[in-house]
Amino acid sequence: MNPRKAMTIAFFAALLGIGYVSMNAAPVLSGEGYSYHGETRWQTDYADAVETAAAEDEPVVIYFWTTWCTYCEDYNQNHYSDPAVRSELDDFTKVAVNLDSDAEADARLQQRYNVNYPPQHVVVTPEGEVLTRIPGYAPPEDFLAYLETAEERYQSGETADDGSSTAAAGPTSTPRPESGATTEAAQ
Repeated sequence: MNPRKAMTIAFFAALLGIGYVSMNAAPVLSGEGYSYHGETRWQTDYADAVETAAAEDEPVVIYFWTTWCTYCEDYNQNHYSDPAVRSELDDFTKVAVNLDSDAEADARLQQRYNVNYPPQHVVVTPEGEVLTRIPGYAPPEDFLAYLETAEERYQSGETADDGSSTAAAGPTSTPRPESGATTEAAQ
């Protein structure tokens, strides 16, 4: 065997070995009905999440995300890992919906809540009525204020009555135009 051919075979064998090791060493982001964002565990099946929320008498946070969304990664690193945010999220049933999913149920949910881009959060009652929306990116303190507003509405039996893609009663946060999403709240 000539040396050039042997080096080519060795190179591809090493490349395959590195690929195999890196695939098996990568962290698991989801499995068995759950997805992990930051340090927070989210359900991935909306129907199961609604059952959980009804049983525990709590609102549902629906997080619409994608793997390519840089602001979703910002949420993972700066929001869902924050102890104050995690503590507030403990009062909600959480469900994460990957907008790149081909699942028909995810597409229906996306259409039902008029979600066209990531990241977006829609907080709903177990019956599916909107309590508030967080369109696009919101800094952690604004994110907490949205959650608190949603929780107050849920406790009082009030809903947002918006049915649109605009934010319902919450703080106004700084738009991050490069994401194509703004977070200006409208009453």
